[in-house]
Parts: sequence; structure tokens; C-alpha cells
Amino acid sequence: MKLLVYGAGVCGSQFAVRMHQAGHDVALLARGERLTALRRHGVRLAEEDASVIEQVPVPVVEHPEGAYDLITVFVRAHQVDGVMESLADVPGDVLSLLNWAGGPEALSAGIGRERLLLGFPTTGGTMDGDVVRHRRGTILTRRVPIPVGEPDGRTTPRLERVVKTFRAAGINARAEPRMDAWLRTHAASSVPLERAAYAAGGPEALADDPEAVRAMVHAMRRNLASLETPTVPRAFTALRALPDALLVPVFQRFLRSPTAVHSGLSDSSTATVAELERLTEQLRGPAGAR
Repeated sequence: MKLLVYGAGVCGSQFAVRMHQAGHDVALLARGERLTALRRHGVRLAEEDASVIEQVPVPVVEHPEGAYDLITVFVRAHQVDGVMESLADVPGDVLSLLNWAGGPEALSAGIGRERLLLGFPTTGGTMDGDVVRHRRGTILTRRVPIPVGEPDGRTTPRLERVVKTFRAAGINARAEPRMDAWLRTHAASSVPLERAAYAAGGPEALADDPEAVRAMVHAMRRNLASLETPTVPRAFTALRALPDALLVPVFQRFLRSPTAVHSGLSDSSTATVAELERLTEQLRGPAGAR
């Protein structure tokens, strides 16, 4: 597969490495200082706080070059409009792998609906300079697949091909027939979590404030109750049914875990604020919660 990975942050870098090591023709698109670092050292990876750094010479580009079998987009929600417009004349199916609650129509406006696939990355980590510090894989995290789906929920040959290719590369993936609803459900629950962690100064600090965790849970419930589509996966309905006395300590335990600490919940950059504002706007609109 000839693959363009648009976005060389935590998730895009890990994905590009995995596909490159599986023998695919991968180009990782980056700009500015990130592009310079990748050209100098390749993708640099380390597991959480480990001192050992792996360097993988993934080919990098500043602009798309030619046609691709698949273009995967790993950018922030507030950045995606310009990215999609820039791909309008670049041949290839486009798989959106980002936090998004605005519906497929907005994503496909610049490229055409027939080219769009929806998905969401399940990897995590943080940037430490030019090193991607990814969380340690566990039995639980390895069992969580990347969901991928057609905007209209159909099972198509291209969807089956993408899922099969990812699995062959060692990436746990599955077809999700309700991908748009999945993304809206995820945003409805993740936005309050990310806002609370950002305001507290990180997931561990949030865990130390049970009242803030309780307020976060209530915000999640309001968002989920306001969705126009059923929650996907259905397990999210538990957030609306279980009592605070159970949910608050469960979230506190999660927020102190390596999975939470070594994730985007520790990101205090201005890009986090901009993305949360975009997602909040989408959840208030007709595509999601009001």
C-alpha cells in the first residue's frame, strides 16, 4: 500500500512507524521544526519514561507527492478544514483519524464524500521534544481496536481492505458500521474529561479533586443525554446510570494510571484549547449534543 500519513504528532508518528515496519510505502507529512527533526533523526520513540530511544527512518515529505492508495489524517479538530482542502487534488481515499463531532459532511466538503472514511486512533502518548513517548502496551490496551467505517455505515470492499491491511501490519482494527455515532459519543464524553484535566493541570491533579471529577461526570452525562443518536458503544450508557459514588473513584483511579498520565490528557498546549473549543462548538450544533 502506498500511504500518506498527514500529521507527525504522537498518533501519526506511531502509525507511520508501524506501517513502515510492515513493509508499506509510507510517507509521513510534517512541517516546520518537526519536519527538520524527522529528516535529521527519523521518528524517535520511547516507552513512557524509558531512557532507551528507538529511531526509525520513516520517509518524510513536506507536501503530498503524487497519488496514494490511502491518506490517513492525524490532526487536531481545529486544523482539519485546511488539511482536507489541501487534499482536494491529491488522488486517494482519505481516512480521518481524529477527534470529531461535526459529522461526515463537514469533513468531506473539501474532498468529496466518496473519498472519505471515518476512524479514530487508539494509541496514545506525549511529545517530549522530538521524542514520541508512547504508553506501555497492556493486555487491555492491545485489545482495544481502531474503529474504521464508511460514513453511511456500509460494508464496502475498500473498508474491508483497509481493516485487513492494518491487521496484517499488527494494528488491531475493526469495521464499525456506526462510526459517525461512535465519534459523537466519544467527543461527548472526552471533551469534559479533557477540559477538566487541562483546568486542573493534568490527570493526576484532577484525580486529587473529587469535586472536580464529579462535575466532569455530570458534564459527560449532560452531553450524552443530549445526543441525537444512540451512544456507541452502548457501554457509555453506564455513565448515565451508575451513581457518583461509584463513578468518581473509578475515574480517579483511571486518572492516576499510566494510561491517563502518558496520554493527551497531559497536554497543556494552546492546540488543546483550540481543539476543545472546536469540539464544544460541534457538540452544541445539530450534529451532536446541545
